[in-house]
Amino acid sequence: MTDDHSKPWETTRRGLLLLVSSPAGAGKTSLSRRLVSDNADMTLSISATTRDPRPGEEEGREYFFVDRPGFEAMIAQGHFLEWAEVNGNLYGTPKAAVMAALDAGKDVLFDIDWQGAKQIAEAASADSVRVFILPPSWEDLSRRLHARAQDSEAVINSRLLLGKDEIAHWGAYDYVIVNKNFDRAYADLSHIYRAERLKPGRNTWLPEFVEGLLAEG
Repeated sequence: MTDDHSKPWETTRRGLLLLVSSPAGAGKTSLSRRLVSDNADMTLSISATTRDPRPGEEEGREYFFVDRPGFEAMIAQGHFLEWAEVNGNLYGTPKAAVMAALDAGKDVLFDIDWQGAKQIAEAASADSVRVFILPPSWEDLSRRLHARAQDSEAVINSRLLLGKDEIAHWGAYDYVIVNKNFDRAYADLSHIYRAERLKPGRNTWLPEFVEGLLAEG
């Protein structure tokens, strides 16, 4: 058995994939980035996309910006854990970095649409936890999208239409949070994350630890 000063869970714990989805404007990005900021063992998965950067976005921070021919080449080479076309643009999760983090005991959070969450959950079901964020009302969702002042009215209407399709898949998720109040929604998301970290299957140090406890008795 390990001594009192060692922490076997720091090296033998398996990471988890936290898949957070919502319609655009419901708050998943703000919630996700705060959770990553508050937890040293968690990293945010950075997707590749063919869409143009928005004002203030930086390469490698929000996304890896790739042209369509380059993205399609990455698909052909099997470099993505998942990918999908949304609103005319391609989005995908580079595979290598995610799997390396998982094996190293790091948790990876995905700010992701329902299609990507479905693909990842199917490919890594034992490692995946799916959380869906709902707005408190449709009016609130529309207000948040307009308040961004980043998109044209046509794009906003397209995002609202896409949001209806996104919400229709809420039943496939393990947890659902209504983001009426940010602090409360964040507390719920944080509690889900902490509880999932404690599941026996993700703590590969437990069998040896319990065996040691029983040997002491």
